Amino acid sequence: MRENTPNMVGVDISKSHLDAHRLRTGEAARFGNDAAGFEELAGWIGAADRVVYEATGRHHRAFEEALAGAGLPLARANPLRARRFAQSMGRNAKTDAVDAAVLARMGAALELRPTEPPGGALRDLGDLTVAREALVRDRVAALNRQKGLRVALLRRQCRLRLERNGRQLKAVDAEIARTLAGDEGLARRAETLASIPGVGKATAAGLLAAMPELGGLDAKAAASLAGLAPVARESGQWQGRRFIQGGRARARRLLHMAAVAATRHNPDLGRKHRDLIGRGKPPKVALVAVMRKLLLLANALLRQNRLWTPRAGDEPAAAPPAEAAEDAGGPKGQPPARAASAGGQPPHGPGDRFQPRPDTPNTGARANLEGWMHT
Repeated sequence: MRENTPNMVGVDISKSHLDAHRLRTGEAARFGNDAAGFEELAGWIGAADRVVYEATGRHHRAFEEALAGAGLPLARANPLRARRFAQSMGRNAKTDAVDAAVLARMGAALELRPTEPPGGALRDLGDLTVAREALVRDRVAALNRQKGLRVALLRRQCRLRLERNGRQLKAVDAEIARTLAGDEGLARRAETLASIPGVGKATAAGLLAAMPELGGLDAKAAASLAGLAPVARESGQWQGRRFIQGGRARARRLLHMAAVAATRHNPDLGRKHRDLIGRGKPPKVALVAVMRKLLLLANALLRQNRLWTPRAGDEPAAAPPAEAAEDAGGPKGQPPARAASAGGQPPHGPGDRFQPRPDTPNTGARANLEGWMHT
């Protein structure tokens, strides 16, 4: 290998071991997927431009934390994109050693950006919000099943299951509130998101976990990351319809429920939705447009560290019914509308306007999170 070849190291992660490949020299090695293996791997890597690995759920977490703690620059790759990259190279074989070599070459060819592993509070918030969504799905399934049960034993078991689910959901909500209250930055970000009519407290926590990059992206990057950017389909003189695709499905699910509530309770987004419907847009297209504008509004507010405030002349919106939002796993209520400040109204795209809020220290973020999920 030439000396000017990027010093990329690809690491394929499995449950029991790690396969590493150094692009510059072609060296390969295998280590255990445990604390001793992480230490040996960090010593074998030494210095590197980037250590590229695939997201593998729970199997990459300890690896990520250990190598980040050793000061190595990490880049987490999407497994599907890594497989497509291997196919574009003509590598149809799929073994751990081949995957490690492909990851190293992919990091060099695509110049993958560094990945910052989530901190302790954000990591815990991610686990808790995923568990909450699972409990909500389980409850919806049980409620639907309960309607058709005729056997007394099954009705009793379903009732007990729903009662247990309710207790578990309440405990998870309380732990989410404690996790947010224990981190000043997360508490402020959650308060900012929950200030937007249509975004409830559970949805705000889920968005923070699903898209921690919010507030640090430009509008196009945020829409693309959530899979809400229409993709062009053109060839020669032919122009096809554009569709959204890819992105983070979990963030899209959360934004979908928030957008449904926002069309009724957010003045700006409600007007936008009615305008699109009035122009003949299909209801799903109009709702996706609201999802995108809601995401961009949240991104802008987090970037500027400001709470949402109604535009001058807008009537405060009523809160959505708690029962319907709770059954969907969405917001259980909206914060009261805040009076606009005396400043100007910088627009965030057509129809999305918010008043600038005086920059004040976040002194009450922890106190505001007390009992946060059950107000």
